Amino acid sequence: MDQDLEVQPDQSNPNPYFAKQLKRGRRLPTGQPLYSATCFRDGSISTVSASTDICVSCTTFNILAPIYKRMNGEDCRESQFRDFWLSRNERILEMLCWRNSSIICLQEFWLGNNELVRLYEQQLGSVGYEMFQLARTNNKGDGLLTAIKNDQLRVLDYREVLFHDCGDRVAQFFHVQSLVPVHKKGHQARFQEMLLLNTHLLFPHNSNCCLIRLRQVFKILNYLEHYKVEHGLFSVPIILCGDWNGSKRGQVYKFLRSQGFVSSYDVAHQYTDNDIDAHRWISHRNHRGNVCGVDFIWLLNPIKQTCSLAESWKQAVFGIIKSKLREAGLKGKDAFSFFKSKNLYEDNVTLHEFHEGLRRLGLTQKELEGLTKEEIGDLMLAADFNGDGVIGYDEFQVASKVVSRSSAPLRDASNEMTRKDTLNGLETVLDVKDAFLYPPEVEQGRWPENYSLSDHAPLTAVFSPVYGMRQVVA
Repeated sequence: MDQDLEVQPDQSNPNPYFAKQLKRGRRLPTGQPLYSATCFRDGSISTVSASTDICVSCTTFNILAPIYKRMNGEDCRESQFRDFWLSRNERILEMLCWRNSSIICLQEFWLGNNELVRLYEQQLGSVGYEMFQLARTNNKGDGLLTAIKNDQLRVLDYREVLFHDCGDRVAQFFHVQSLVPVHKKGHQARFQEMLLLNTHLLFPHNSNCCLIRLRQVFKILNYLEHYKVEHGLFSVPIILCGDWNGSKRGQVYKFLRSQGFVSSYDVAHQYTDNDIDAHRWISHRNHRGNVCGVDFIWLLNPIKQTCSLAESWKQAVFGIIKSKLREAGLKGKDAFSFFKSKNLYEDNVTLHEFHEGLRRLGLTQKELEGLTKEEIGDLMLAADFNGDGVIGYDEFQVASKVVSRSSAPLRDASNEMTRKDTLNGLETVLDVKDAFLYPPEVEQGRWPENYSLSDHAPLTAVFSPVYGMRQVVA
């Protein structure tokens, strides 16, 4: 499934925003060392970390490339007006420098303009950031920029991940380590390591793009899994940042949740996966005027995953199939009958019928990276529970059933660890200390008309490493 994935190693190696945050009683994410011990919130784990704990903050922001920003009509772009795009990006840089996050992940960075690239290099470089840039394939003009504070984090490895898909999407992958130890014992010191990824998934031009985004996430997770195995990094937290172009109600969100990832913002605000919390906050207003939450900072602590990557993929694809059937107004028996021929196997669906039904739903188009014959065969096997070579109605119902969403607030895994989840009895996890969006109106689900930095809101999450071990029960 990831045969087109290409990984390239690096060849080089008083602000009103903060006034609002302070008024709301929030700690500024400076990334500077904190001097208070952090304890696990359940009683099963005792802290053995040193008194000096570090705070790692991360900001993700789609800054809307001038080549895409519409100005007075469909055919006019901001890139045609230097004063406009220069002024807006200077204000973006001012905000980013004041925020002073440990990690900055930008999407839609206009790599095709040398003047803008130099502006970011000079401004971010002057405040201590090491920068990594990656253009989308096929000369799209924009790409990704990740900036890492060189007095807080050390980059151990950097890879450029090229999807080679119809969206020409890419991702930046990092293995980083804190410069301040999270635990000291005698002359030995342990530093916080983490895996970091910055990406921008395909925009949903139509419902078929859901499958492409799902495939992009599969490629990311599959690569991460192989990297962890290759380098023995089973106990390292993972942070995924970016514009995922899908909300909490979409299959990408469900896919990542099934793999143990949590949305840092939802953890910080104790929101659930239920529909009632799906629209509490927004981070994007698109060119159609629709608002939704699409920007996420995902966290996966070193815990045991509840479902294999392949099984999660199949469940997510069945979720897309169910959504497509609903779009056509088909449910229950009618949805099942959509796949059946009139004369063959009236009570069952054969592989041929299943394939034909998926084709009619638009899920097999080669130009849109539709499902392959092998993938359709795997889906058929997954739905054929009794192994008779066909799918019955009851099997179809089970296969297409969407797992009910939890009504419990999301939690990071720092208070869910057990002895069997740890390596050598010790583990370091990241605790979500805070997360917030700007401007503050978007946290209430409203998009302010006077906000002009981008059509996205910057999202910041603050993490605190916690080093501990499970108490030994006598």
